[in-house]
Amino acid sequence: MSYGAAAALQAAVYSRLMADPGLTGLVNGAIFDVPPAGAVPETYVSIGPEEVYEADDGTGVGARHRFTVSVVTAEAGFHEAKLVAAAVSDALHGARPALSRGRVVWITFQRAVARRFGAGNRRRIDLRFEARVDLD
Repeated sequence: MSYGAAAALQAAVYSRLMADPGLTGLVNGAIFDVPPAGAVPETYVSIGPEEVYEADDGTGVGARHRFTVSVVTAEAGFHEAKLVAAAVSDALHGARPALSRGRVVWITFQRAVARRFGAGNRRRIDLRFEARVDLD
């Protein structure tokens, strides 16, 4: 097992999301590795937590990366957040972006959780994806 491709995968996911014109149009380009300090856009996408598991096999060294991409909005209701979440899912599910280290075998959507937070004033959808990465 290796954590060696983690930074490369994160960069590729970010690039893939930023390159999607439908998604960037919905959030006015507000796609972050970490939410900005201070005032935040009304709606934004943030690449979040990751868990990595060993996935070595007979062909070489690999890992399964389970990562979260969050959609956060101050819009009333979940409709706007769901439109953005669908665009995130469409951009990533089945993608095989090039990595600076290793290669993506597949990325799949696993689940989503939609919830209110901050006294019910904001909405958040956490989308969970899994990527299989080979290092050889």
